Amino acid sequence: MLRLLVLFCAFLLPLPALAEGFTHLVGLVERGFAVGAEARLLGDGAAPGELLGEIEPRRQLSPASVSKAYLAAAALSEWGPQHRFTTRLVTTGTLDEHGVLRGDLILEGSGDPGLVAEDLWKLVQGLRQRGITAIEGGLEVSQWRFGPVECVTTDRCQARRRAANAYSAQLSAAGVNHGSWCLSIRPGRVGETARALSCDTAEPLVPLDNRIDTVAAGGGTEFSVERAGEAGSEQLILRGRIAADSGPRQVHRASADPALQTAQTLGALLAQAGITLTGAPVVTESAPPAEARELVAVEGRSLHELLLGVMHYSNNYMADVLTLGLAEGSRRLPEGGAALAGFAEALPNHGPLTLDSGSGLTTTNRTSAAGVNVLLEHMYRQPALFPSFVSGLQSPATGVMRFIRRGGDTFQHHVMLKTGTLNQPFAVRAAAGYFRTASGRWGVFSVLVNGNGTTPYLSWPEVLDPLSRDLEAMIQSR
Repeated sequence: MLRLLVLFCAFLLPLPALAEGFTHLVGLVERGFAVGAEARLLGDGAAPGELLGEIEPRRQLSPASVSKAYLAAAALSEWGPQHRFTTRLVTTGTLDEHGVLRGDLILEGSGDPGLVAEDLWKLVQGLRQRGITAIEGGLEVSQWRFGPVECVTTDRCQARRRAANAYSAQLSAAGVNHGSWCLSIRPGRVGETARALSCDTAEPLVPLDNRIDTVAAGGGTEFSVERAGEAGSEQLILRGRIAADSGPRQVHRASADPALQTAQTLGALLAQAGITLTGAPVVTESAPPAEARELVAVEGRSLHELLLGVMHYSNNYMADVLTLGLAEGSRRLPEGGAALAGFAEALPNHGPLTLDSGSGLTTTNRTSAAGVNVLLEHMYRQPALFPSFVSGLQSPATGVMRFIRRGGDTFQHHVMLKTGTLNQPFAVRAAAGYFRTASGRWGVFSVLVNGNGTTPYLSWPEVLDPLSRDLEAMIQSR
C-alpha cells in the first residue's frame, strides 16, 4: 500500500521536478522521447560526488557512437596509449644475387585500423632498399587474425554489393584506407567529363562509369558517387556535374572486400616501383607459415593517435577493427562487443549493458546514463590513461564536428564531449563527457535520447540547446 502511495505521488509531480536539474532537457520527455540523463560532480577519493541532475539515469537506451567511449577505455586499458600495430611483409622464398625473390610475398595483416596506402608504399620502398627487383611468385594478403567478418548491421550487409558512403565499410585485419576507395574529382574541359583520379595509385583500381559533366564556371557542382558490385567485380558509378572553377573534391566509398583492396593496392604500388610479380594478388585466411621470415615491416600510428580518429571523426571502421582486436581475433563483431561489455561491467556500480559493436553502428547496443558516467569517472582516475582518453573528446568551441557549436561561452569552453547519432530504425541523439565548474571542479554527464516509430525526426539543436542551458546552470552554480 505504501509503495502504491509513493508511485501515486510521483505521478502528481511535474516533469521538471522529476528531472532534478535537467529542467530544459526534460521537454523531450514531454514530446514522447525516451531520455536517460545524469550529471554529477566527481568526488574526492572514494567519496561519491554530488548529484546535480538526473532523468531515469538507469534506463537502458541506445548510446549510438557514445559506444566508442567504451572502446577507447578498453583499448587504452589493454594496450596503453603508445601501442603500435606492426604490418609485415614476409616470405618463405629465397633472394638471389640479382634481386629476384623466388617465392610468394605475404602481407600479414596486424589489425591496424589506421593502415593507409602511404604505409604500403613504405613497405614497397623497404623491398627496394633490400635490392628486390622482381618476385617470381604471387602476392598474398593474410587476414588470419580476423576476416572476412560477418556483417551484423543492415548498412554493412548492403555494402557488400552497393555503397554510397564510407561508414559502412567491411572489416578485416588487413584492410587499408579504412576499407574504402578514394577518388579525387576534378573539373575537365567544359563540355567534357570530369577527371576522376585515384587518391593512392597511378590509375584507379576499379572500373569507373564516369558521367560527371564539366560545366562553365559558376554553374554549380553537384554529383554522386556509388560503388556497385561484389568483391572482384566492383565499379564506381559517377553522375552529376562539376563547375570548371571548382577545386578538387575527394570522395570515399566502402569497398566490397578491404583485404582484396589491400592486395590490389599493394600490387599496383609494386608495379609503380618497378617490382614485377608473376602471380596475381590474392587474399588468404591462413597465417603465414611458421618458417616465413620478415623482409620489411612498418609500424602504424600510436593508439593515442588512432583514438583521435576514432573519437573525433567517429570512424566506425577503426572502432570495430579495434573491437575485434580486443576479442583476440574473433571473426564476429558481437563477440568483440562482449569483450568491451565485460570490461565495463567489472567497474563497480556500472550495471548491465549490451554492446554488439564498439562503433555503435549496431542499434542493439544498450547502456544507461549512470553507467556511462561510471566509465567516465573510472578513466578520470587513471593518471596514465586519462590524457589520451579525454583528448578524444571535443570542445564545443573548437571541435571538428561543427554541429556541437551551440550554447553560450560556459558550455562552449567548460565542456568536453562525445556524441552519438542514429536515424534508423529510430532516432538516437546521445552525448557524454566532462565539464569543469566555475570553481574548477570536475564533473561528468551523460544524456541518451531515443525515439520510436511515432516520434518525429530529432535534430541536434533540439537536444544540444536545452542540454547546454542545463549544464551551464550546473557549471555556474558550483
